[in-house]
Amino acid sequence: MQVTVKLFATLRMKAGWAEQKFDLPTDATITTLLATLGEKQPDLDMANRPVYAAVNQDYADAEQQLVDGDIVALFPPVSGG
Repeated sequence: MQVTVKLFATLRMKAGWAEQKFDLPTDATITTLLATLGEKQPDLDMANRPVYAAVNQDYADAEQQLVDGDIVALFPPVSGG
């Protein structure tokens, strides 16, 4: 299956791209996606970085099952005033 990944904030800056498509196994979860992203972009250090995820504009946990065509937004925790 194929999902679209959108990166935000420091993830986007480190990766050098804002949006890409990724091919994943049919039983993929957010955890699977993060592992795949970590392999393809080791400079992102996904294993040691806290990341929030949203699937189709709804917050998702690490075990959220993905389906073909999903749009996954990934962003680091942010703070502000």
